[in-house]
Amino acid sequence: MNDQRSAAEPAAAAVAVPESVTALEGADAVAEAPATGAWAARRAALAPIALVVAGGLSVQFGSAVAALLMPKAGALGVVTLRLAAASLILLVICRPKLRGHSRADWGTVLAFGVAMGGMNTLFYLALDRIPLGIAVTLEVLGPLALSVFASRRLINVLWAGLALVGVVLLGGGGFDRLDPVGAAFALGAGAMWAAYIVFSARTGRRFPQADGLALAMVVAAVLSLPLGIIESGAKLTVPSTMALGAAVAVLSSVLPYTLELMALRRLPAPTFAVMMSLEPAIAAGAGFLILDQALSTTDALAIALVIGASIGAVRSRSGRAPRREA
Repeated sequence: MNDQRSAAEPAAAAVAVPESVTALEGADAVAEAPATGAWAARRAALAPIALVVAGGLSVQFGSAVAALLMPKAGALGVVTLRLAAASLILLVICRPKLRGHSRADWGTVLAFGVAMGGMNTLFYLALDRIPLGIAVTLEVLGPLALSVFASRRLINVLWAGLALVGVVLLGGGGFDRLDPVGAAFALGAGAMWAAYIVFSARTGRRFPQADGLALAMVVAAVLSLPLGIIESGAKLTVPSTMALGAAVAVLSSVLPYTLELMALRRLPAPTFAVMMSLEPAIAAGAGFLILDQALSTTDALAIALVIGASIGAVRSRSGRAPRREA
């Protein structure tokens, strides 16, 4: 893969596709071989888009389930359950090799794990205080800022300004109505998301397949474990709570990462990044349907402005960036 990928891509864009995913793609190719004509071409074009949409829905509805779990396990407890379950699942699936890596390799995967753990912890702390759609909107400012800084183009000042207008609208002139601590947590999660993108790319270049992702997930789980135990203690061992935590792990980590990896084999990175910019809208929908978190007209406009700024930044960056290698 090219090093110059869009800053709006998640870590899944920076790691190689696991053998199990490649096998699934091969099966898809065999199944689609007999199909010919315009319908086959249309289906082939829509398939990766459907995978990205499904991944986004999985992530945000997983976050909504996590919000429902927080009264039972607390925000930090939910983070611990999600990361622990996801790390176990990825270890079983990927079976990463522990030998043959340099000190620099381990330093990179450690930094990736710290960024991943920090991003999840801060996001769930935000989700405990502010609506899901608004939390994701503030969080996405991190990748947006990274994209703007990396492009070094004057047009991106416009996109940054548009995003700033959206943030001001969300705050209603002051973040008091949102809970300033929750808003700060969401912005911090965005900063960690930007670091997550940087170190995911470096990890993907140093580790084969999804080994680096699995190992980084273990690091994140280990770091979150003491916090979860301090906050929730024995609550984490309640069977129903553990089951919901595993569901959050599958919905928010394992399933979307796999779907996005499959999509990235068939989509140019800029197209993928544009679609990922729609995450705040998906999150707002999930918050409304599952958590009954209705948005005001002003909030909806603010989210639309941030989404527009994110898409604009990605497209202006991709205009001069090379396409991702297949």
